[in-house]
Amino acid sequence: MEILDFILKLVQGGLGNLAAYLAAHVLLCLLPAFYIAGAMTALIPKETITRFLGRNTPKYISYPASAAAGFLLAVCSCTVIPLFAGIYKKGAGIGPAITFLFVAPAINILALAYTGSVIGMDLAIARLVLSLVFGIGVGIIMALIFSKQDAEHDRATDAMFAGQAAMRRAALIFMLVLVALLVAGTFQFEFLKQSYAQINLPIGGLDRLQDGLFQLVPFDPAKGEEGVTAQGVILIGMLVLIGLTSWKGIEKIHDGFNAWTWISTAMVGLTLLIAALGFTPYAGGVTLALTGKFFGVLVSVIALGWMIKSALTEAETRDFLWESWRFVKQIFPLLIVGVFAVGIIRMLIQPEWIQAIAGQNTLLGNFVGVVFGVFMYFPTLVEVPIAQMFLSLGMHRGPLLAYLISDPELSLQSILITATIIGRLRAWVYVFWVALFSTLAGLIYGSWVDGTSIGLLALYLAVFLAAMAGVLWWVNRRGQAQAEAPGATTD
Repeated sequence: MEILDFILKLVQGGLGNLAAYLAAHVLLCLLPAFYIAGAMTALIPKETITRFLGRNTPKYISYPASAAAGFLLAVCSCTVIPLFAGIYKKGAGIGPAITFLFVAPAINILALAYTGSVIGMDLAIARLVLSLVFGIGVGIIMALIFSKQDAEHDRATDAMFAGQAAMRRAALIFMLVLVALLVAGTFQFEFLKQSYAQINLPIGGLDRLQDGLFQLVPFDPAKGEEGVTAQGVILIGMLVLIGLTSWKGIEKIHDGFNAWTWISTAMVGLTLLIAALGFTPYAGGVTLALTGKFFGVLVSVIALGWMIKSALTEAETRDFLWESWRFVKQIFPLLIVGVFAVGIIRMLIQPEWIQAIAGQNTLLGNFVGVVFGVFMYFPTLVEVPIAQMFLSLGMHRGPLLAYLISDPELSLQSILITATIIGRLRAWVYVFWVALFSTLAGLIYGSWVDGTSIGLLALYLAVFLAAMAGVLWWVNRRGQAQAEAPGATTD
């Protein structure tokens, strides 16, 4: 009986984590990201991507460009993956695309500002500098290791998108409005969070429903856990309806548009608006707060709807909806599996264990910080108070930085999804290098905290990077020599 109770508790933890995740993070983060990725693939010419992020673009342009894009986008790892998939499919080189994937969730401007205010500017600066250095380093390493596959990918995208016309101004504006939708829904600016009007609806029972949900899916906010609200249940139901209507309206969209196509599109807009509302149940009714976020989403949705009807061509609309739906089918199932598994694993891992194994700046302690980042994933900004909790439990600041760098990069669901985009081998090579560099980043910062001079640490880091660059250069030259040798095959 105890075993059954334990299994039931684990399943409850997985389902609770999944329900909270779907209600809190999928809508205003992931849905716009899927549409942005679809628009990238359908509307942006390959030449536009490869001009800045292509495999043959000079490295002094492509890697800073990918790092800058990641720095400016305030997105978590689940949101950045559709964007990464979009630019990679459209012709970005594996190196710049990986740098974008690494940098965007690790050092976006919101995460850095929050880290500095809660834990300290020294850790925020270390996170910025080391993530930039290692993010670009991981991208370059991946480009060198998989140069042959990268060239094949480039030729494949040439064939797929050959003859595509230049990007129209209407398509560019459409892309920018999609980005504005993502910004309005996810940025935590005060004017977006502020309520400007309220509507009271006499809908009884929602307060009892919410209390029942909190009992059914208990949660501890101090551990970064999120409960399932009445609004969350409504949004999960809306997600199911979006999936069903999209299957009927977009799955065979190349055979022509039908009524379900427009129903599914309208359902997306309505769901985003409901997600942007403040929602406070009380006895006998519910208060809907019209926040700045709601008005931002409303304006963006209206603009997008008008552009789909009047500004985009039928072919652009069809390709945009199909590519967005294709990304949903490719990524969303693995996301559900990963989030459910993380919910179960988090029930087994006790944060207090870090007192014994991550209390000092050791190799093992920093590696444990990386492992916690895999199995204790928290969304961007939520990870910061969790890091503060780890710090209060005795985690050294070195392993803490290793956790903060690896948490958005190596979450279980991110690994699963990345493997479907670039292949299992490349995904696990990426995981290895991120784990190695995250551990090294923690060791470097932890040594500085313990009193080692920053000049000496910079020298150690420079020697390490120079030695690694030399080895990789030699491996790359040897591979090129073998490819050019008489009798060598190119397949």
